[in-house]
Amino acid sequence: MTSELPTLNIEQARLNMVEQQIRPWEVLDQSVLDLLLVVRREQFVPPAYRLLAFTDMEIPLRIDGVDTGECMFSPKVEARLLQELGLRAHEHVLEVGTGSGYMAALAAHKAQHVLTVEINPLLAAFGAANLQRNGVRNVRVETGDGARGWAARAPYDAIIVSGGLPMLPPEMLAQLKIGGRLAAIVGEAPVMSAQIVTRVTEAAYERLALFETVAKPLANALRPSGFRF
Repeated sequence: MTSELPTLNIEQARLNMVEQQIRPWEVLDQSVLDLLLVVRREQFVPPAYRLLAFTDMEIPLRIDGVDTGECMFSPKVEARLLQELGLRAHEHVLEVGTGSGYMAALAAHKAQHVLTVEINPLLAAFGAANLQRNGVRNVRVETGDGARGWAARAPYDAIIVSGGLPMLPPEMLAQLKIGGRLAAIVGEAPVMSAQIVTRVTEAAYERLALFETVAKPLANALRPSGFRF
């Protein structure tokens, strides 16, 4: 498979992704739809999968022949989470699970700054290189275990978890500012749901379930007591 996308078809494929996959999935915020036309998803996909950049699927993050075992979310999931977070230009965002860097790039166009944390050094380097090559300057990539958040730079206006969580870690929720939002896919396969959690007071949080889906758990994710495979 060649990794090159035909020049004449690439913009049509991008538009088709927005109009046929993302808009029908209740993503109607025009600023998000416009952003998907600006941030070039094909520049974040591993070269071997570049022809699949705009397809409705999770793309494996296989880097330089190494299968990391991780995947990019499908475009519609990325877009819906971004829309529901409602990021604003003054906000500081934490992403857990850098992966390709694409979600961080989307968030960076809407927020003031994004800190993205990746436990796999190979993926951290891949994501950082993609962000740099695409001119995204307001993202900082750090290597480490963000499964409980990243307390050293808390609090955050928003947290994006680019992976599954069997349960929401209290330590991560505590890193939200009052009014801060967290987007995550929570539960155990096959019963998982994308959620927005908003911190409304020091001790209270509101949850909004968005849609059912499945995502691979983050490495070292907190699991309910008595969890069994």
